[in-house]
Amino acid sequence: MKIMEEQEKSIQDYLAVISRRKAAIIITMLIVFLVGMITAFVWPPTYRSSATILIKEQEIPTTLVRSTVTSFASQRIQTISQSVMTRPNLLEIINKYNLYVEDRKRKTTEEILEKMREDIGLNMISADVMDPITGRSGVATIAFTLSYEGNHPASTQKVAGELTSLYLAENLKTRKDKAAETYSFLTDETTKLENRITESAKILAVFKEQNSDSLPSMSSMNLALLNRTESELDSVDSDLRALKERQFYLQSQLEQINPLTNMRSATGESILDPSSRLKALESEYVSLSAKYSDLHPDIVKVKREIDGLRQYTGQHADIQQQAKILTQKRSEYAAIKEKYSASHPDVSSLKSEVDELEKKIALLQLQPEKNVMKLQPDNPAYISVQTQLKTVETDIKSNALRKKRLDKKLIEIEERVSKSPQVEKEYMVLVREQTNTLARFQDIKARQMEAEIGQELEKERKGESFILIDPAQYPEKPVSPNRVAIIFLSLIFSFAAGLGVAILKEAMDGSVRGVFGVNKILTAAPLAVIPVIYNTYDLVNKRRVNRIVAGSVAGSIITVLLMIHFFWTPLDVLWFKSIRKAENVMGV
Repeated sequence: MKIMEEQEKSIQDYLAVISRRKAAIIITMLIVFLVGMITAFVWPPTYRSSATILIKEQEIPTTLVRSTVTSFASQRIQTISQSVMTRPNLLEIINKYNLYVEDRKRKTTEEILEKMREDIGLNMISADVMDPITGRSGVATIAFTLSYEGNHPASTQKVAGELTSLYLAENLKTRKDKAAETYSFLTDETTKLENRITESAKILAVFKEQNSDSLPSMSSMNLALLNRTESELDSVDSDLRALKERQFYLQSQLEQINPLTNMRSATGESILDPSSRLKALESEYVSLSAKYSDLHPDIVKVKREIDGLRQYTGQHADIQQQAKILTQKRSEYAAIKEKYSASHPDVSSLKSEVDELEKKIALLQLQPEKNVMKLQPDNPAYISVQTQLKTVETDIKSNALRKKRLDKKLIEIEERVSKSPQVEKEYMVLVREQTNTLARFQDIKARQMEAEIGQELEKERKGESFILIDPAQYPEKPVSPNRVAIIFLSLIFSFAAGLGVAILKEAMDGSVRGVFGVNKILTAAPLAVIPVIYNTYDLVNKRRVNRIVAGSVAGSIITVLLMIHFFWTPLDVLWFKSIRKAENVMGV
């Protein structure tokens, strides 16, 4: 029913409500508007001073000289920000420029530092770029803006300039330190690798010296030497066999040749050599002994000549002949012993002969069958064969010694060949380690040279650098608050608040007004409508209310003008600006 009733209200009803509640509406609007105006002009201004820093590329082409600082610009800027916005730096700036005076009285140091970090602004400026090497397009940071917001324009500019200087100095310091650290690190690595290469070379030299005969480079030579030694050994064995056969042949041939030459007399008869003559006389003595007794002159003569030749040639009777004589003497001794006593002269004489013969036979058994002749051979055939035999014996000894040397050499070579795989394995490990170390050394050395050039590049400021293209300016206008917007919003809110108060008071008022109200209560239409009749009190009260409202409006306008004049801009300046702007709009 209430909704239907509201829908049935006409514009005159709403105008009547506004007319009845105009005092509350105006007062509420004035209060809200004044609060907004006071807020707009009392709110302390905030100034912002900004500086723009350009990230300049390396002056020397990167294809010629590479910088040791390879991080992205945005990453490096964030790193520099962390270094700059440290507690000591910010506290030094706060104390230097006497910032946050009121806040320092009631807030902690950490809260002040956090507020200052919030007042510092860092905005990246990016652009689409193309990589000259890969040809790919991308987004790169080409500059950044550093700003600071404060309540005083002069200190704001100084703080922004101070922060800019810190960023520029920190960038130079960071790049130089990075280049120096890189060069120092690579120098240390180069020194370590040089020591490792020297130590590896020493170990490899000692290993090569200890295994010089079993190195991989000697494998083919060792195999060839092994084959040649085996061939030489086979040849020596073959020569030894041939020489021994030759020796046996010459020995047998030498035994068949008489060392002395048989001479002939003037009549042409052959003159035998002493040895042959001795053999002939012994044969003759045997034949004569069979015919005659020992006292026969021929036997005595032959026996005397045999004894002389034996002394001359150094030969003795055959052991068989001496044995026969000993047997004969023993028989005679046994026979005479039976006839006579042991002291009989004949028994003693025979016993002495038997003992002498036994000694001779024992001596002959210890001597060779034939003694070496004391006479020098003079038979050319004998001497030739004897010379050949001595040569063969010398060759046999020489080849035997050579075979012994070859056997020893063969064993050594076989040891080398058998040891070669293990030596090669260890050698390749050492060589590979030395090669890898040398390759790493060359790589690190090249990087060290690049780092040294990069360090000089940073010292001379030829690398990527920060250039201040727009220093921090003195802020002429505050960036906040937006007083016009606050005043405009205050005006809107004042209207809304006034209407809201009017509607609220109307809803809470139980008075019956208008034809519809009477009809609703009485369920019958009124017969006539009597208009409001103002008496003297009502007119006085109405005039008083109008004066209050007019005074409030006038006071509000004066207050607003004063606040604009003192807190924003002088009224005369504002008047001239308004006239100039109007002229621009009208095109005058």
